[in-house]
Amino acid sequence: MNLILWRHAEAEDTASSDLARQLTSRGRKQAQAGAKWLRARLDDKAVILVSPATRTVQTVEALTDQYRVVREIAPDASASDVLAAAGWPDGIAQMVVVVGHQPTLGHTAARLIGKSGDSWSIKKGGIWWIESRTRNTGVEAVLLAAISPDLI
Repeated sequence: MNLILWRHAEAEDTASSDLARQLTSRGRKQAQAGAKWLRARLDDKAVILVSPATRTVQTVEALTDQYRVVREIAPDASASDVLAAAGWPDGIAQMVVVVGHQPTLGHTAARLIGKSGDSWSIKKGGIWWIESRTRNTGVEAVLLAAISPDLI
């Protein structure tokens, strides 16, 4: 499977609640850049899972209106929550995009690639593409891409 971790773009610092925080104008540009990069690479059958936070929904809507809001990947979710929602390593689909938050996405990347309990920093609007491969030693995670919106 291909697991794409997309951190929400830059959002305002305050709102009526954490889930209500919206993208800034810079965040909207970051979301558009990430969406353009992904659009050229995503499979038509990709499943897109999104946190219920307004900023993640606004980020993904730069790409598509075909997504599933998944409460289990809201802010403060665990890497295990993300992996369960995506069905890692076999996948709920061949390609799954998770639009979520730090530090959860950083924990997920560190767990899969570094086999570590650490959290890696993923920039706002950043995209990490990880592929699962089966070898004689079991399933391994391979980093295919890690890109920040500044490089798109």
